[in-house]
Amino acid sequence: MEIILKETIETLGQEGEIVKVKPGYARNFLIPTHKAALVTKASLARLEKEKQAIAARLAEQKKQAEGLAAQLAGKVVTLGKRVGEENRLFGSVTGNDIATALQEAGIAVDKKAIILAEPIKAVGEYTVTIKTGYQTSATIQVQVVPETAGETL
Repeated sequence: MEIILKETIETLGQEGEIVKVKPGYARNFLIPTHKAALVTKASLARLEKEKQAIAARLAEQKKQAEGLAAQLAGKVVTLGKRVGEENRLFGSVTGNDIATALQEAGIAVDKKAIILAEPIKAVGEYTVTIKTGYQTSATIQVQVVPETAGETL
């Protein structure tokens, strides 16, 4: 089934593209949530009229994503966590912990955009990838250090 995307969906394509999907996916998810429209003469005419506006929105999204990636480039985040024997953490460092630390540094990042290859469960330095949007990502360094006695998070 062919549809026109009304918004960018990472696994399918950019806003304004015509893509083929399985009928159930279109009928049960994309169309009811207004993420896509069926390809008809009327929807194609509307797409032609909106192409410039869509291009402007995509350019703005790309600019914002690149700006965020530039802010994050080379950033080092230090997290103090309670540790037990052999410098193993009680629990693990999550995307939410990293997002909170970045928020305190003045950079707003969604915790869902933080990609952890594997759970961080030990003291050390780790490289973490953050999706900034529009097919752009940035990497930051996360240092996990033992929490001092007077410090609380």
